[in-house]
Formats: sequence, C-alpha cells, structure tokens
Amino acid sequence: MDARDIDRLAGVPLVDQVTAAVHKLIASRETAPGVRLPSIRNLALRMRVSKSTIVDAYDRLAAEGVIQARRGSGFFVSGHLPPFSLSDTGPSLDQEIDPLWIARQSLGAEVALLKPGCGWLPASWMPETEIRRALRLLARDRQTNLTDYGTPLGLPALRQLLSRRLADRGISAPVDQIMLTESGTHAIDLLCRFLLEPGDTVVLDDPCYFNFHAMLRAHRVKVVGVPYTHSGPDLDQFEQVFTEHSPRLYITNSALHNPTGATLSPATAHRVLKLAEQHNLLIIEDDIFADFEHDPAPRLAAFDGLDRVIHIGSFSKSLSAAVRCGFIAARQDWIEGVVDLKLATSFGGGSFSAELVLALLKDGAYRRHIGGLRTRLASAMGKVSAELKTIGLTAWIEPKAGMFLWCQLPEGLDAADVARSAIEDGVVLAPGNAFSLTQEATGFLRFNVAQTLDPTIVPIVERAMQRSGRTTG
Repeated sequence: MDARDIDRLAGVPLVDQVTAAVHKLIASRETAPGVRLPSIRNLALRMRVSKSTIVDAYDRLAAEGVIQARRGSGFFVSGHLPPFSLSDTGPSLDQEIDPLWIARQSLGAEVALLKPGCGWLPASWMPETEIRRALRLLARDRQTNLTDYGTPLGLPALRQLLSRRLADRGISAPVDQIMLTESGTHAIDLLCRFLLEPGDTVVLDDPCYFNFHAMLRAHRVKVVGVPYTHSGPDLDQFEQVFTEHSPRLYITNSALHNPTGATLSPATAHRVLKLAEQHNLLIIEDDIFADFEHDPAPRLAAFDGLDRVIHIGSFSKSLSAAVRCGFIAARQDWIEGVVDLKLATSFGGGSFSAELVLALLKDGAYRRHIGGLRTRLASAMGKVSAELKTIGLTAWIEPKAGMFLWCQLPEGLDAADVARSAIEDGVVLAPGNAFSLTQEATGFLRFNVAQTLDPTIVPIVERAMQRSGRTTG
C-alpha cells in the first residue's frame, strides 16, 4: 500500500480509498492472518494522507472484523481470510477491459454475436472433416487407448514428433525433455507453480495476452510491465526492471506476439538473453502461434538451448480448442519436477487428445490444413487492414503472418467506450487496456482478421466510434 492507491481526483473520500486498499491487500493474500499491519504514522506517510484518515480507516476495518486492534501493539489481520476471489486481487476495471469478463463474454457469447475481438479462428476455418475421419479411424484401432490414463510425460510417439518439429525451428529438445499438457494455459500454470513463490516479481510485455494478468494474480505474484516495440521488449526499460524489481520470470511470445503481431528481432533476442543471464532471470516462451508463420522467426529457446528458457506450445489455436493438447520443452532436470506437479494437480494426461493430434500430424492432414490456413489468413489480413483504414483505424504494425491486427483509434477516442457501444449492436471488441498492465493502451483495439470478415462488422465499429466521439466531445 502506498500513494499509488490514492486518487485525489476520483471524488471518493480518502478514508474509503484507504479502506479499499487494505481490503485488497488482504484479499490478494499478500498478508496473512495474525500479521501486523503498518503503524498509523507509517501508513499515513506511505499513502500521503493524514494520520486521522488512517485512524478512521482502521476503525472501520476493525468494526467489520477484518482487522483487530491490540493495545500497545498495533493492528493485525483477523483470524480466517475469506475465500480467495481472483477479481478482488487486481485493480477495479470497467468490465470492457477486465480480462475475466472478456473471457466469459467471448466463450459464453450467443452464436448471433460477432466476435472480432476474440482470440481464436472461426469453427468453419478448422479441419472438422479431417478430425472426424481421424476419430473414426482411432475408434476402430484396438491399439488406441480409450479408457486408461496417459503416461506421466505423455504419448511417446507424439513427443518424438514434436521433438523433430522443434528442431525445424532450431530448438534442440530430445523426447525426454518434452512433456505433454492439456493446453498452453495449463503449461504456464504448471510452470508458475514450479518456478514461483507468492510475492515474486514477473515481467510481462505491455501489451500482452490478457489472460497472463489473471493467471499471475491467481499465483499471487507481483507483475511488472515492459513496453513492447516492433522488434521486442523495450530494452532500456527491460534493463531498468532488474534494478527496481529483481524479477524472477519473464513470460512472452517471441513470434507473432499477441496482441500486436510483432516479431522478436535477433538483436533484441540476444540482448534479452544476455540480461537474463546477468540477472538470473527465467523465461517462458509461449509459442502457440508458431504454425501460422510463413518463415520462422528467432526463438529465444533456440539461442538459449533450453538453459533458462522454457518453450511451450499447443494446438488449440491451429487445430481445435476442443482437443486439449499442449506441451512443455525444458531442461531435463526441471522436467521431473514439473511432471510431479502435473500428477499432483491433474494425475494422468488426456491420452486420447494426444492420439488424435498425432494421427492428424502423421497422415498429412494437419500440414495441408496449415498451408491453406496461412494463405487464408494472409488474404484476410490485407482485406481487413484496408477496410479498417477507411474508418480511421490504422495498424500499429503490418504483421508478417498470424491473425491479429493491433489498431490505433483516431485521437481522443477511448477503446473501452467504443467496445461498450459496439456490444449494443452485437459486436464483441477487444479494447487495448485489456492487454495493458499500465493501462496505457486506451487508444487501441485488437482485431482478429479471421473473425472480422463479416461485412456488417466494420460499419458497426464505425458507428460505435462516432457515438463514442460524440460522448467524449
């Protein structure tokens, strides 16, 4: 708790803001039952308010039973904490930029809603016919495991194939250094359990995939954002983070960055790894969009040799979100510990999903699907970029591949206002601050080009911009 928790322009009494800050501290588990809170004088200095404001706030919290006053000793967190609530651990956000609300809205949305802000391809773009054929073949094959748990590391034949695919990107990962997971999200969750303690500091790109924010709040760590440029993280600010925060972990996309579509340059990659070595920083490289690339970009794991970089991927975006199959490639001495965590939290893996992915990879169906998908996405990228430009939305960068356009609104427009207006017309947008830890992406929207081809979307976005402009003006 400090002066950053106080907004003197908010029109909210200072005592209410102090009370809310203490509630947030306790809800986030940054303090535990029985722990002494800062003294009245100390907290007043830290928050830059009067001692009487702190006295009033502590009195209210004591009356609520949240804290206890002990004569001559100070104020302490009361006995049992309430059940953990993820929404209580972060800043209070408008629902249009709250990552959890956006996820609920996109996943639970009515079929009639158009979703240019979502992060996956339309169902009609996925190889459903090939998946159904592979399912029938597996069902007839008596060797297919339909009833038993998978092995701890996951299906050996699929891990062998993944090892060869990673080698094509310059990443040396023997089969015993690869473990299958249920998804990319599952992989990062396991790795956070393995690498982090509550209170550790994690560096994220700003902007970055919005679910990273929510997941890291669940792990009760501190998160610091570093601005992302056209070639990777801002190196000056990245280096400054080490001086100020001593981070333990950095999570990033090195290729086809989400949401910007940018690609890490070799020079930036080398500098990031040099800083990581100097400051004992670990890195998770999330590479779930790898198969959308036409030409492979630099991979941190390739330069690093899986020393301090852990490489993850999945098939949720490129094959099927219903077929849950991801993987972790890491140092061999780390894999055993991560396997134990996998067994402790989910026991066996989904062996049938792994069998299905293997079948599609082996018979060429996946290769043919990806070839067509790249062509289709390239066409959509050009078309949508041109259409958005006609209504004043300009791409921050022209991505080399992938599905995302990170677009800047005309000056003076707030993306959250535009998203709020568009939802009234049945269009779900993704405003920039949903991806920004520092909330400095107010003027940006992320568009999924594959989901923006419906001819009604761009006119609806234009009307939403016009209505928002009138409101702000």
